[in-house]
Amino acid sequence: MTAPTLLPALRSLFGSRLQENVTLANYTTARVGGPADALLVVNSATELAEAALRLWEQDLPFHILGSGANVLISDAGVRGLVILNHAHSVRVDAASNPPTVWAESGANFSGVARQVALRGLSGLEWAAAIPGTVGGAVYGNAGAFGSDVQHDLVLAEILHRKDGKQTWTVEQLDYAYRTSALKRQPGQAIILAARFHLTPSTPEAVQAQMKSLTDRRRQTQPPGASLGSMFKNPQGDYAGRLIEAAGLKGTRVGGVEVSTVHANFFVNHAGATAAEIAQLLRHVQQSVLKQSGILLEPEIELLGEWEQAS
Repeated sequence: MTAPTLLPALRSLFGSRLQENVTLANYTTARVGGPADALLVVNSATELAEAALRLWEQDLPFHILGSGANVLISDAGVRGLVILNHAHSVRVDAASNPPTVWAESGANFSGVARQVALRGLSGLEWAAAIPGTVGGAVYGNAGAFGSDVQHDLVLAEILHRKDGKQTWTVEQLDYAYRTSALKRQPGQAIILAARFHLTPSTPEAVQAQMKSLTDRRRQTQPPGASLGSMFKNPQGDYAGRLIEAAGLKGTRVGGVEVSTVHANFFVNHAGATAAEIAQLLRHVQQSVLKQSGILLEPEIELLGEWEQAS
């Protein structure tokens, strides 16, 4: 469906809530990305579910954008609707055994970790420096410092295109390294909220551990506009080590550079385009393959019209 036929259908569904021809660079951590035909902001899991059901009913295409980390949007932009997920309610149940925290999918994951830390509840310290949302973390099994979502998740509340609202366990999500059953079948379900288990501790102890981890991340990862980790770590090795061993630290295409601090990060220093980032990604892949025989798999997702942007 083309924009001239799609937009009237979207206007009839969402009226004045719909924004048109919106540049997405403002909504991504790398500060790149062309325009979406239309943008809809949702502020609760209920609004997100209602929007998805309406769109599925009319078979209208849409993408959900949270914090804009780990996604590279083409310079040509995205056809159809982008839903900006601002559903961010958080509820801490300190009295349950074990304690848990429930959060909507648009909530900032590091913000959730900091909220429970203030209550003296341990378990999500590793998430304090994760730039994405709860939904993105659950979808991609985000992780850091030897832990990840699958170790702390109790359940995920999802809306399935065919089967409606469901509660999925870790087993149903079928997690593996940086992937899940939902990620392997895109477009079939959306994440509304998630619940994580915690361990009683003290605010001082939890915040000290969190500070230690965030300080470590600050020392080993670059500041500035980036997508986060560009490549998945291959089994038994690290993408950053392989990229550095290929002599690629500091390699630059236009305004984007392979970080001199951590080689698995590309930093947008000077108004880089998505095409430049994609070109650097391919160059790094090819160089590492030639150097080590290992083809690095991107951790980021590409979104938008890449053939038209090239």
